[in-house]
Amino acid sequence: MTTTIDKIAEVIEAETSRYLAQCYELYELPPLGALVRTGDIYGFVAGAGTSGLEPGRRPIARGKDEATEEDVYATSPQLAKLLRSEFTVIVAGHRSGEKVFQYLPPQPARIHGFVYAGTPEEAREFGQSFGFITNLLGAENGVAPEELTAAALRQLATAQEDPHTFLVAAGKELAALLSGDFIRLKTILGRLR
Repeated sequence: MTTTIDKIAEVIEAETSRYLAQCYELYELPPLGALVRTGDIYGFVAGAGTSGLEPGRRPIARGKDEATEEDVYATSPQLAKLLRSEFTVIVAGHRSGEKVFQYLPPQPARIHGFVYAGTPEEAREFGQSFGFITNLLGAENGVAPEELTAAALRQLATAQEDPHTFLVAAGKELAALLSGDFIRLKTILGRLR
């Protein structure tokens, strides 16, 4: 199931439950909650950022005499080589043969593995079950787990035949998982509207 279309980034750090990917193009970041794949490992974008390549050396303001942001890059073309856009992915499942499992894979993602945007077909298949939600609710990556969970469900809903029915089913699953934590449940449900 590996294709070359929609290759957006490359894995630069990896653990069993998460990985960090660097985009090939500056600012070409997938949205929060987007389904992505590297090899047979699926995950959701849990945060993103752009920074300088050299640790401890921050970019400086360059646009005082420029009319637009694009002009800053036009007059300083080296900036595209001095900056990087990266995103963190929370691993939510993997494919083995023809079946998708919504739990952690036996091995972490490979360093230099290509990262692809999830296709609508993959999003529909992944959205057939909600086993991945517990991984998102337990994520510790800077973005609140409630925000990540709601964003992932909204992103998956766009690929479903009936997005409303999908979100209602997700809400029921969340109600069962968070029956003892009304505030978290209310927070996520409020963001699904």
